[in-house]
Amino acid sequence: MTVVLVHGNPETAAVWDPLVTALADRGVDDVVRLSPPGFGAPVPDGFAATVDGYRDWLLAELAALDGPIDLVGHDWGGGHVGTALMERPEIVRSWANDILSVFDPDYVWHDLAQAWQTPEVGEEQIAGLLGGTQQEKVARMGALGIAPDVAGRIAPGWNEDMQACVLRLYRDAAQPAIGRRGEALGRLSARPGLAILATEDHYVGDDAMRRRAAARAGAEVAVLEGLGHWWMVEDPARGAEVLTDFWNGLAGH
Repeated sequence: MTVVLVHGNPETAAVWDPLVTALADRGVDDVVRLSPPGFGAPVPDGFAATVDGYRDWLLAELAALDGPIDLVGHDWGGGHVGTALMERPEIVRSWANDILSVFDPDYVWHDLAQAWQTPEVGEEQIAGLLGGTQQEKVARMGALGIAPDVAGRIAPGWNEDMQACVLRLYRDAAQPAIGRRGEALGRLSARPGLAILATEDHYVGDDAMRRRAAARAGAEVAVLEGLGHWWMVEDPARGAEVLTDFWNGLAGH
């Protein structure tokens, strides 16, 4: 079994550090972190930072790995996981995702995302968020809910490549485009899935929407009561527990 972690925005692979340690404590050592282009990884020449561009990137990365693969997506990493498995669910043994609800046709992007989707406003907003000194970046991440030690490792990735990729990706995924992608959400049911529901994550729609998306994807639901968007940093032990419990129940897959 290979666990593959895919992070989102505005993050690098360092966001997984606490969870990787907690997984090791539970005997899970074969962990691969995939960094989407622009999010802690270089942007290849000609790369299209669009929904399809990231889908194709992830499929190529997964095809190069030895299986079986248990795939975990957080934030836009969950978006990439969703679109990739709508295309090729058979490429993994299982999947886990904390952002399935963005594929609901009624999902409304949060205020910051809508700003990024707005020409000129987005450029100003993203430069203000991801620019500045290391200390300023760490302080902003702290305000978002990311612990200072993890924020300090993410901050070097807040650069112009990330700014450009954020704008391109969010603009490509503006509604109704991302909701239309969700028409194929049922294809994820071809493999066992886990929908992670952190109750204080206010970026991803309400409880009813999140459970509706999980049901459409044929997923189990793991509730992380009192945790927010960065549950893997806030309480990595609980995150590792729900993931390993899920994987341990996959005998025969």
